[in-house]
Order: sequence, then structure tokens, then C-alpha cells
Amino acid sequence: MWRQLTGSDPLGRGHAARSRATDELQNRNATADRVVDSICPYCAVGCGQKVFVKDEKVTQIEGDPASPISRGRLCPKGSASKQLVTSPDRVTTVRYRRPGGTEWEDLDLDTAMDMIADRVLAARRSHWQDEHDGRRVRRTTGISSLGGATLDNEENYLMKKLYTAMGAVQIENQARI
Repeated sequence: MWRQLTGSDPLGRGHAARSRATDELQNRNATADRVVDSICPYCAVGCGQKVFVKDEKVTQIEGDPASPISRGRLCPKGSASKQLVTSPDRVTTVRYRRPGGTEWEDLDLDTAMDMIADRVLAARRSHWQDEHDGRRVRRTTGISSLGGATLDNEENYLMKKLYTAMGAVQIENQARI
């Protein structure tokens, strides 16, 4: 208040409102080594994000002002997406609970992928139909797909192609924007 009364800023909107601590503040992203353009993973809207990285660790995620979709704005989930990467509770291994088991165990990725492939092939083989009611169908009812809202059109297109190639007919997604 003293600076307002005695200085050239009687309304306290400029120099009178500043302190030494204010002058020493710097943008939390000023020390980032690099900035990576990204897309928010929460829904299929595709809001642009700027990911600030220091020492190969994510320090901040903000909206990308150059994005024609979000123009620098993020919803509450997108604004909190830094937690997806930096949370100490983030699961970074493949977790598996055996049928009838009560405890989770860690698997390496190759083992988990082999297990998935074996189960997909077994389901396809055991439910395969060459014909149905005298018509040639060449399909399986043992595999289905339900895509989530975080998938965009391109990802849903690729999933449709993959599951159709495997012979699945129950393919759906909830990407309805």
C-alpha cells in the first residue's frame, strides 16, 4: 500500500503490486529440456497437448494453443493427464491373476503376448463355423471386440480390419461423438 500511495502506481495495478518474490518467479515450464506435441488420451476428441520434459521426465502437460480442436484448452481429465505418467501408483508391468487365483503376479510382456495369442487361436479354432444354415459364412463366434471411447476413427478402423481378418463378427465401439 505504501508503494501505491507514494509511487506512480496509485491504483496498484503495476509496479506497486509487485514484490521481490514476484519478480523471482519463473514459469514452471521455463526449465524444460524439450516440449513434445501430443494428443490427450482420454477420449476421441483429440485435444492437442504440449508435454514438457526435463531430464527425460514429464514435468507438465498443458493444452496446445495451436490445436484447431481445443485451442489450448483441456477438460479436467485432460488437465490431470500428467498423473497418467507420473503417478507412483501407475502400473508399469503386466499383471495377471490365474483362474481361481486370489493373488496378482507380474509377467514379462512376451509371456503375456504369447498367452493372449494362444487363447485367441484356441477360441477361434473351437468356435469356427464354415457354414451356417447351408450358407458359407467362415466366421467365429468365439471372439468379439468392444472398442472404447478413447479410440479414434483410425484405431477403430484398424481394429475392425484385425477382428474381421480373424473371422469375428461381433465388432462394436462406443466412439460416438
